[in-house]
This record gives sequence, structure tokens and C-alpha cells, in this order.
Amino acid sequence: MPYSETHKVDHQMTIYAATKKAGESMGHSYAHLWDLPTTMFRFFTVYGPWGRPDMAYFKFTDAILNDRPIDIYNHGNMYRDFTYVEDLVRGIHLLIDAVPERPKSAKDIAEGDSLSPVAPFRVVNIGNSDKVRLLDFIEAIEIALDKKAIRNYMDMQKGDVPATWADTSLLKQLTGYQPQTSIEDGVHTFVDWYREYYDV
Repeated sequence: MPYSETHKVDHQMTIYAATKKAGESMGHSYAHLWDLPTTMFRFFTVYGPWGRPDMAYFKFTDAILNDRPIDIYNHGNMYRDFTYVEDLVRGIHLLIDAVPERPKSAKDIAEGDSLSPVAPFRVVNIGNSDKVRLLDFIEAIEIALDKKAIRNYMDMQKGDVPATWADTSLLKQLTGYQPQTSIEDGVHTFVDWYREYYDV
């Protein structure tokens, strides 16, 4: 780590990861066959308002407010590259103008660029480029709610990984942009939205 777009990802360990790689492979084939410029995004632990209610931060917030325990896997020894949703959207918006072109030769591909040597196709990480401890993220939720969680520490889930962390140098190279919303600010905004949306 951090995970770079140019790292080999040929041996997926979970079905979830395999479906992501399959999507990239199909996108590459289509870009090659039809000369369709294609940018595939790799998102890193996106959170914020209007997110998916099945995500951990939604479950944590609901459980804390309702005095239920939260399950914390690997006894809290987990790290994620938490990416605030507005940063993610800005990254996608800026990448619209970074259109991949089929290179004339492999020599035309800049160092660190994931541009395919045979298609107008690239993969780009969008993350905060910061490895954050899960327990620190939970603490940010507790502070925003002004309420402590009842913590249920558990073993690692099968197929999970102890850490993720994005190398976002390609995103910065292509757009000049680096996501940087702190978990404190992002979580506070999420909790304010959550309270208003669910009227709690």
C-alpha cells in the first residue's frame, strides 16, 4: 500500500473484488473494439449524506442513537481510506475532461499512468489518500452524535481486508485535484444530514 492503479490485480480474493475486476476487463475490451474512451473509477470507502443505508457508518449511527451495540470487526484493527462523497463527485467531474486516448506506442504512456497500451482506457483511484483507523472513524461519529457507542468487538469477517489506502497521484496528475475532507468534517456533515433526514 498505498494501492496504485498500475499494481497487478489478477488474483482476486473475494467475489466482490472479482466483479470489480470483471467490470474493468469488459470496459477495456469495449474501449479497444469500439475505440470508446473509457475511464474506470476505483472508489475508496465513500461516505456522506444520501449514501447507502446498508453501509457501516449508517448502521453505526442508527445503533448508537438507539442504544444498540455496534459490531467492530478484527477487534478494531482495521484501516480504511475514507472518502467524503463531495470529494468523490468533484474527482469524477474533473476527470470528464481527462479523456484517455489510444497511445501510438507504450513509450507515449507517462510513468504512473494506467493508460492501456492498446485502447483509450485507464483506471483512476478516487480516495482521500489517507489511511484512517476504523476506531477513529467511530470516535468521530460518537463526537458528532455526542453519545458513546456500545462496542461489540469481533473477529475478522471472511474475505475482508485489514486495510485499504489509495495512491491518488494519478488523479492529481490528470486533474490537479486531491480530495482532502477530514473525517471530522465529513462525519459531522453526515450526522447533521442524518438527524434532519430521519428526524432524530
